[in-house]
Amino acid sequence: MKNKFIKSLSEISSAKLNEIINEADKPFMSYEYLYALEKSKSVHVNNGWETFHLALSEKENLSGFLPIYKKNNSHGEFVFDHQWSYALRRANRDYYPKLLSAIPFTPCETRKFIASESICIENFTEPVINYMEKNNIETWHILFPNNDLSETLIEKNFIERSGYRFVWNNKDYKNFDDFLKIFTSRQRKNIKSERKKIYDSGISFSIKDNTNITLDDWLIFYQFYQSTYHERMQAPYLNFDFFNLVHKYKDNLCPVIFFAELEGNKIAGSLCFQNKDTLYGRHWGSAKNIDSLHFECCYYQGIEYCIKNGISFFDPGVQGEHKIRRGFEPRISTSYHYVLKKDFRNAIESFCKEEKISVKKYLAACSEYTPIKKEYRI
Repeated sequence: MKNKFIKSLSEISSAKLNEIINEADKPFMSYEYLYALEKSKSVHVNNGWETFHLALSEKENLSGFLPIYKKNNSHGEFVFDHQWSYALRRANRDYYPKLLSAIPFTPCETRKFIASESICIENFTEPVINYMEKNNIETWHILFPNNDLSETLIEKNFIERSGYRFVWNNKDYKNFDDFLKIFTSRQRKNIKSERKKIYDSGISFSIKDNTNITLDDWLIFYQFYQSTYHERMQAPYLNFDFFNLVHKYKDNLCPVIFFAELEGNKIAGSLCFQNKDTLYGRHWGSAKNIDSLHFECCYYQGIEYCIKNGISFFDPGVQGEHKIRRGFEPRISTSYHYVLKKDFRNAIESFCKEEKISVKKYLAACSEYTPIKKEYRI
C-alpha cells in the first residue's frame, strides 16, 4: 500500500476517483466538484485553502482518497472553532495551519474516507498523524462525515463534536397538499398564506437542471449569489469560474436552479445539487426584497421538486430554526477532531462534552416548538 499527499487533483485520475466513490458520495466527493473548486481558485492557498489530499494506491491503481486542506483560517467551514484558536493562541502556540477534511463551503454529509473494501482506516489516519507529529500541527478536523466510522474514529482518539442540521423527509407524499397534512391547522394556513403572497404578486418559477440550463442562466444566478454576500459586506467564497466549470460538468454534478420570475425577468434563484436520494440546497440570491420569496424559492420549490421526482431527502443547509416551521426536522450532526497534544486534547474534550449537553437540550426544545403533528415526526 502506497500513500501520497497531493497538492493538486491533477495528480490523480478523474476516472479512478469516480470509480471508488458511490452514489451517496455524489456530487460533492466527485472529481469534477473538487476540481471545479481548485481549478477556479475558489479554493487556493491565497484564500486559506491549500490542497493536501491523501491518495492511496495498490499496484499503481487508486484505492483510497481523503480530502485534506491545510488551513490558515477557519472561513467557509460551518463548524466553528474560533474559541479553540483563541485558547491556543493565549498559550503562545499556533493553531494554524490546521488540517481539514471537508468539502469547502459545503456543509453536507458525505463519506470523507473513500476506499475500496481492502483499505482499513489506519491506512488513512497513520500517515496524517505522522505528518502532524513531524510538522507540529496541533489539530485535524473531519467535518460532516457520514457516521459509518464514528466508533472507529473515537477508538483512534478522535473527539466527537455534536451539532445539528435540518432535513426534510419525504414520507411518500402525493403532492404538496398531501405534505401539508403533517402540520397543525394553524401552520398549514401560514404556509398557504406565504405561498399565496408570492403568486398573487405575479411571481412564477422555472426550473433549470442539467438538461436545459444555459451559461446565461449561470451568469444571472451569479449576480444573485454575489448580492447575498455584498449585503453582508463580504466577498463571495465562489467565483464565476467555479460556476462555469459546474456548467461544463453538469451531467456529472446534477445542478438544479429554481428561478423566480416577474414580468418576464428572473429576480431570484436558489441553487441545489442532487443525487439519487437527496436534494442539497446550497446557494441563493435575489435582486428584490420580497416578503416570503426566500421561503418559496429555497424551501417550497425544493419540496415540490422532491415530491414530484421521488427524492427522499432535502437538506437545505445548516442552521435556521425557521426551517422547522416549514417541515424540516432537526437531526444531530457530528464532526471529529484529532488533537495532537494531551493538554489541548483534554480541554477540547471537555468543551465538546459540555456542548453536546447543550445541543441535546436545544433539540429537545425544537421538538416542542415544531408545528408538525406527533404522528408525522421523524
